[in-house]
Amino acid sequence: MPGFAMTALLLAAGCASPPHQAAADGRAREAAQVSDGSSAAAHADGRTLAVAAAPATAATTAAGSAGAGRPAHRTTLTVTSYDSKTRRAVISSAKQGSPAGKGKASAPAVSPSPAAPSASPSASASPSASASASASASAQQAAVGDVIASAPAPGAPDGLLAKVTKVLGETDAGTEVQTEPATLDALLGDDSAKGTVPVDPAAFDVDKLLPDVKVSWSRTGDVHVGPEGAHVPLGSLRLDVSTEVPAAEGAPASAAASVSGFVQVAPQVDFAYGGAGTGAAPGSAYLGVSGDWNSGWAVKGRAGATATPLRIPFAKLHADPVLQVGAVPVVVNLDLTCYLQVSGDGRITVDVEQNLKGGFKAGGTFGTAQGWTPVSSSTMTSTPVRTSVTTSGSVRTTLGAEASVGLYGSVGVTADLAPYLRGEATGTVTATSATPGADAQGAWNLYGGVDLSGTLRLQLSVFGTPVLERGVPLGTLHREWKLAGGTL
Repeated sequence: MPGFAMTALLLAAGCASPPHQAAADGRAREAAQVSDGSSAAAHADGRTLAVAAAPATAATTAAGSAGAGRPAHRTTLTVTSYDSKTRRAVISSAKQGSPAGKGKASAPAVSPSPAAPSASPSASASPSASASASASASAQQAAVGDVIASAPAPGAPDGLLAKVTKVLGETDAGTEVQTEPATLDALLGDDSAKGTVPVDPAAFDVDKLLPDVKVSWSRTGDVHVGPEGAHVPLGSLRLDVSTEVPAAEGAPASAAASVSGFVQVAPQVDFAYGGAGTGAAPGSAYLGVSGDWNSGWAVKGRAGATATPLRIPFAKLHADPVLQVGAVPVVVNLDLTCYLQVSGDGRITVDVEQNLKGGFKAGGTFGTAQGWTPVSSSTMTSTPVRTSVTTSGSVRTTLGAEASVGLYGSVGVTADLAPYLRGEATGTVTATSATPGADAQGAWNLYGGVDLSGTLRLQLSVFGTPVLERGVPLGTLHREWKLAGGTL
């Protein structure tokens, strides 16, 4: 923007001392060598940036502007507060005693580019002209055209990505600025990045929606949370649940219905950005969620018949992992809602156990030729199942999860992963998948399956791609396989 600074202020909720900062930079370079098999050297169309989890001990801060040809680099600035209604933010350095910077040494503040003024005309005409020397130094960190990218901060729990439109002046907490929404291409420009980052299971906030929900997880360092004796692989989060479900009307007491089981998931965030596209949009982009899935559940009794399946959410989970994309902190918002679902005709009494495990992927990919297109896949397999089915009828049970993934508070992809077990019978059957047809009178069939559906949202334009006019369905991925069955 002619006549104004185009530096990019990438701000984090915390600041670190210079030794920590140097260590973080070294880890980022190592990560680039490991993930790409070579150093992240610059190439003709831009740099190849490493994608890794932001280090907890270092500030995810940077300054620069792809639009002005200045590569992003880190600063010690931080977002002190943000008002989502007015879109006003207060930024400061650790020297000003911001909450994030207290008790920590700060590196020298990054000055604006020589070609840009230290503040906008509106700022120079404001009362800030008579502020103290330290306040004036802070004001030089904010100018019209600056882009703010912040890890979760006060008033911006999902992170912040915004452009400064006006410098309002100085406050006791720092420089107050007016902002408007910004996009990632303003920071990444012609650079490219691609990576998959596991989400720390300890980073999830878990809201239990039923009384009998137990949470377990484990990570390196022999850190474990959960019921005694629960064995959870490193990096996985497990939820165990048990609940009663409405029984069929007129069913005997012995047919009381219940569902119990567990979900174990190791989620990962998939991120990619490719610059040097045609026009204003980047050449490519991708955002999605993937991971390993393991679940097992049991249904006993005679579930009541309903016009629609009975859906029972039992836990909501939320995490805001911060990806370090080169020097840029990219905040990903991940939500999971785990649920049980039971449907049937109310006539069948069952004692069914099901275990499924495998991988899944859901997201959206952008290319200049095809625009945004959905990505979805699942590789679920079933372990041996035992079932007892009495009288004719049908039943279907699901233990699944709804997921949403977005950037800086904007939802980009929603997905519903629904592994299920479906049984149908005429007569009385007691059989196992290992010995089909054993002790059976009538006909019976047992199926396992998985449905994966969802939607791409217009908010994926945060990459700098064209805005979607409407949501794009992921398309329903449906797989079903026969577990056991027979006739006599």
